[in-house]
Amino acid sequence: MTDQQIYGHTQSGEPITEEMIERFAEEAERGYQVGQLKGRRRGPGRPQLGEAAKTVESVRLEPELRDEVARRAETEGVTVSEVIRRALREYVTSA
Repeated sequence: MTDQQIYGHTQSGEPITEEMIERFAEEAERGYQVGQLKGRRRGPGRPQLGEAAKTVESVRLEPELRDEVARRAETEGVTVSEVIRRALREYVTSA
């Protein structure tokens, strides 16, 4: 048996391998009939962040600052985005 790289697991626990990815890619390249994908139930999606609609903004961070933010997020058990939102709120409201 050869060592295969595993890229994760399916919901049923099956390992995702190169062969599986190739099989799915070939299937996608052959194309799908409209009804084939329509019947598949999608997940609930990303949860809303409060009541108002949100936008996505891009910010460039130095690697050291990004690492500090990531450590803070891990310590507080929140996402990096939440740490950035909190910092911006504090900065804007203290001006």
